[in-house]
Amino acid sequence: MTAEIWDVIIVGAGLSGLSAAHLLRKRNADLKILIVEGKDRVGGRTLSTEVPAAKGFDHWDFGGQWVGSTQTHILELIKELGLETYPQFSFGKKVHHMGGPSAKIRTYRTSIPALSPVVLMDLTQLLWRIDRLCATVCVQDPSKTPNAVQLDSMTLHSYIEQHAWTAELKEEMGLCSRSVFGIEPSQMSFLFFLMYATAAGGLLPLLESSSGSAQELKIKGGTQQLSECLAERIGWKNVRLGSAVTTIWQDAEWARVTTATNTFLCRAVIVTCPPHLAAKIHYQPALPSQREFLTQNMPVGHMIKFIITYQTAFWKDKGFSGEIVTGSSTDCPFCVTFDATSPSGNAALVGFIAGQQASVWSSKEDGERRKAVVSSLVRYLGPEAASFIHYEEKDWAKECYSGGCPVNVMAPGLLTYYHPSLRKPCGRIHWAGTETATQWCGYMSGAVQAGRRAALEVLAELCPMSLTQEEQEAVQYSETDKVPLAQSFSLTYLSTGKVMLIATLTVSTVLLLMQHQNALLKVKTYLTNVFSGIRHNIFLL
Repeated sequence: MTAEIWDVIIVGAGLSGLSAAHLLRKRNADLKILIVEGKDRVGGRTLSTEVPAAKGFDHWDFGGQWVGSTQTHILELIKELGLETYPQFSFGKKVHHMGGPSAKIRTYRTSIPALSPVVLMDLTQLLWRIDRLCATVCVQDPSKTPNAVQLDSMTLHSYIEQHAWTAELKEEMGLCSRSVFGIEPSQMSFLFFLMYATAAGGLLPLLESSSGSAQELKIKGGTQQLSECLAERIGWKNVRLGSAVTTIWQDAEWARVTTATNTFLCRAVIVTCPPHLAAKIHYQPALPSQREFLTQNMPVGHMIKFIITYQTAFWKDKGFSGEIVTGSSTDCPFCVTFDATSPSGNAALVGFIAGQQASVWSSKEDGERRKAVVSSLVRYLGPEAASFIHYEEKDWAKECYSGGCPVNVMAPGLLTYYHPSLRKPCGRIHWAGTETATQWCGYMSGAVQAGRRAALEVLAELCPMSLTQEEQEAVQYSETDKVPLAQSFSLTYLSTGKVMLIATLTVSTVLLLMQHQNALLKVKTYLTNVFSGIRHNIFLL
């Protein structure tokens, strides 16, 4: 059988692969570009599905969902495709339940949960520590970060155990890890955690729904339409679904890409699938050992996402925002929920069962899991939560050619020794995917950035005249993914209002702690860190 001949073959029809193809086509319309995808759809880790609702069927996202105003790459694409965004609803009381089933259920309206003064102080000092470390991280090459080996030798869990001194804060950080990564704190490198937060502008933007944060905006009609619109512009005839790549062979002249039914020849390949899936492809000749070791040791998060629709948004009528945060020590299966009312007014809640909770609950029957979710919603929002229209969920660990969600993380030791191979081309093979991004790594915006970067690398080889002089120089020095200098200092620190709140509570808390010598010593250490951090930020400004 004669192999089909193309200029570029892209492995993966998610946002990263389609963004790469889109840029290649815009820069050189004569390039023959083929996208091969193992799934029977485009979109990768985005999936928009119709489910029954109050006004008939409506669309909801069961994969990647949110974008933010600082995510420039995805916002540019949204604008180019003529799509619209709308804000995440976050007004009203939020529910907070940590510390076990018998712990008190609290409500709050600010971005900081209703914590005790002692835990608030502990939270503040930990955030100062993390933000100060983020300001030193080199996202492009984490090994250049001061004390990189030490930071990479510990897990997020071990760092928290060392520097957080209240059990409640340790539980809060576990919740953060599950809701952001789908991973427990003990499963990832602390340096990776810092790099990930730095790529988003700081830790708080990862967690909040305020302006500039990760959960700020949603796309009308769902996020999968981004990939569908890109596929239309590229041409569906250039997209082969149900075509999982099994082998990539290359020599001095060609790369040969093989699926179960076809063989293709090309001059360049862009692999955009998640690292743990890229590792399953057979490469000939074998990839460098550093690349192999890296991708075989990047576990992927585990998330089950659910949408539950209602006749009305009863939680809004009762003064709730729909946001619930719970710890793994409670008997609630999910870690966080948000309001998911659609632009057309169909009321819904969205929630996530993640990390260890997902591992436990994924083995249970669907009905048992649904019953536990609804029972918890009734406990937190009232009896109205039992009268739902439809419950739908997506376990991404069971999704073919995904095997998990939302992102692959790095275990201790990988960043300082093997990270350069994450983006470094291997002959005719180039690497993309959101895990390779340097801005909003792990998010849809990171996927777009990575796809564009890989496309520029290919253009520099195949048709360099299509690049600007600046782009050619950037590719030559491997800086196509470099964060501008100004952005490296745009980390989001605690706001003045939050600092004033903590300061107000400090005096009374210290008086309470004076009878406990060990706790008072920790408070003294905390205050020293705060003032040191203030001096550090003044210097940066």
